[in-house]
Amino acid sequence: MPKEKWATANIPDMQGKTIIITGANSGIGYEAARALAAKRATLIMACRSLDKGHQAIQQILAESPEADLKLMTLNLADLSSVRQFAQNFRSNYDKLDVLVNNAGVMAIPYQKTIDGFEMQFGVNHLGHFALTGLLLDLLLKTEGSRVVTISSYAHRYGWINFNDLNGERFHYRWIAYCQSKLANLLFAYELQRRLSQSGAKTVSLGAHPGYTETNLQQHSWFYGQLLNPLIAQSQEMGALPTLYAATADDIVGDEYIGPDGFLGQRGYPHKINSGRLTRNKNLGKRLWEVSEEMTGVKYDF
Repeated sequence: MPKEKWATANIPDMQGKTIIITGANSGIGYEAARALAAKRATLIMACRSLDKGHQAIQQILAESPEADLKLMTLNLADLSSVRQFAQNFRSNYDKLDVLVNNAGVMAIPYQKTIDGFEMQFGVNHLGHFALTGLLLDLLLKTEGSRVVTISSYAHRYGWINFNDLNGERFHYRWIAYCQSKLANLLFAYELQRRLSQSGAKTVSLGAHPGYTETNLQQHSWFYGQLLNPLIAQSQEMGALPTLYAATADDIVGDEYIGPDGFLGQRGYPHKINSGRLTRNKNLGKRLWEVSEEMTGVKYDF
């Protein structure tokens, strides 16, 4: 990490780079899209709500009129939508430089996805697992490509309950959220191991935004209404770890990027350590195999 505080000014010119950001219409996904659009990336905004996506595009174009933006429908709670998105993308693009697995839900009441998965595990992990696998061939043939998966400090409080992944026996929304965020990093690191073993040059890493004020906290009065105004950092700051992971020239894969401040909750991006369970290879391998079974998506390296 350079001695200077890394910020959007450090992002290189991204002209010619094709980037997908899931959930790019709000929160840190929007801020990352806004920053990368200003650096001339070809940006695919993968959004569940087209109305919100169009609004986000208009806001970005007001600042960067020459931005190369494309809005595409993606509902991570529906594997058929994930497959359709991947098919539509490859019909229009023959390369993929950066995939940012950003979209997510946090601490929502118990719900299931279209395919019967607990919503947080299904959207935050399984949807992105399937999306990455369906786009893997484009990533592998694109020089210097990256997969950035967004996790959370909450991963430190998670464990993977393989006996009840869909929360049908027991469900508590925060436990489910922490499980999904742990799954994000187990996936990011296991993907890097498999990429390395296959000799691929594509790299995989994780990032987290720290304590950032976004609409993710809307389902929690304590966090959304009480703590956000007191300690949360801006969405612009919260997007910096994502942007660092996606663009910094010292990324080699297998890293975890987060804020450099107290407890990793605020500050500028740098490389940090993740929780002990995230580096458990047996756990990562088992989650990978279960995820392939649940989604029906097999990775071909």
